[in-house]
Amino acid sequence: MQIDNNIHTGVLSLGESRIPNPLRKGTKEGERFFFSDEKKILIDIDAGRIAEMMREGQEPAAFELAGPREMIYFDPSKLRCALVTCGGLCPGLNGIIRSIVLELYYGYGVRNIYGIRFGLQGFIPRYRHDVVELSPGAVSDIIRKGGSFLGSSRGPQDVNEIVDSMERMNIGMLFMIGGDGTLMAASKIADAILERNLKISVLGIPKTIDNDIYMVSRSFGFDTAVDVATQSIRAAHNEARGYPNGVGLIKLMGRHSGFIAATASLAQQDVNFVLIPEVDFDLEGTGGFLEKLEKRLADSGHAVIVVAEGAGQTFFEVSAKRDESGNIRLQDIGVFLKENIVKYFKEKGTDISLKYIDPSYNIRSLPANSNDHVFCSFLGRNAVHAAMAGKTKVLVGHWNNHFVHVPMSASAGKRKQINPQGRLWQSVLEATGQGSLKKQGKV
Repeated sequence: MQIDNNIHTGVLSLGESRIPNPLRKGTKEGERFFFSDEKKILIDIDAGRIAEMMREGQEPAAFELAGPREMIYFDPSKLRCALVTCGGLCPGLNGIIRSIVLELYYGYGVRNIYGIRFGLQGFIPRYRHDVVELSPGAVSDIIRKGGSFLGSSRGPQDVNEIVDSMERMNIGMLFMIGGDGTLMAASKIADAILERNLKISVLGIPKTIDNDIYMVSRSFGFDTAVDVATQSIRAAHNEARGYPNGVGLIKLMGRHSGFIAATASLAQQDVNFVLIPEVDFDLEGTGGFLEKLEKRLADSGHAVIVVAEGAGQTFFEVSAKRDESGNIRLQDIGVFLKENIVKYFKEKGTDISLKYIDPSYNIRSLPANSNDHVFCSFLGRNAVHAAMAGKTKVLVGHWNNHFVHVPMSASAGKRKQINPQGRLWQSVLEATGQGSLKKQGKV
């Protein structure tokens, strides 16, 4: 991912924090436990570029380090908080909910915590969704379950109706857990709150199984997705080896970014072809995918193919259909490849045994693995620390091995993708040996 050193990193605050943080009571040396807003994490850690910027009189861009502040903005005894999960399901959603509730309750002594049911619909009166009172007892075992304890929904809702609802509920703090669409909605909600001069903090926690949130190096659920996708690759490899001319074809998540496909393929390294949205390929012709697949079968007798769901969309007419979140509905590249592979070898008079695996929805609804549980705990707790300090219109992200405060304006509406010249994709090419899948003479 190309790093923008001109990115705006200033974090909005509702006002001056004047209340001593109750977390001090649990530490012998409280001042060492807290973090200052002046503590920064550089966005670009390339020493050469930093030196060049310094010579030109530019200040290298940096994010605020996340963590508890010595003074907080909200009075925990009078605070009402709300949590909402939006968009598609993702491993770790329940872990985020649980960590937020536990930190609010035990760390800060907040007793009024509410879960908004079924995404942003829960704020809109006409849907008549109940509000869930959240406590440590209510969330104690939810990390053992997949999906979202609060439910979810897609599609936009009226921002003013949402803010009206929060005013009626006397909400002072809103945690929004979701992907790019949710973060853009959170930004609009925060703007409407600021326009009304309300003292409501809006914190975003980036959720995308595809790991494509801009300026966030890792998102929760991604580790679990790679873990389970790797098992699917292993199964496909075993199937392919078990038959003459066996072909295992696995379609994985990745609408616009192929991080799961690329990373899972490196984790197992039984994959011969990886197809991702960032890198175009040709189906037919000398040097195209089908010819190289034929050569692989002739050489080794089996092949394993991993394709991200957003790959190869140039083979289809651009769809005018959109889903509830406003995303263009993708054509099914997995079925398309399956049909074309079978047709190609049938015309060649070659018998193949093709097994097609699509584990996408199994992965999305699973509980998180251990690594993601730990990651979710850090994300949720740091979101609480930021909100208690009065920060707003900000998301908690992971950057250069630290948890940081990322202004929503720096991330919302943008997308992280694999750099075809970067180390990740070059490692995939080295592991698979697939090379370019473009026709000879084409760039």
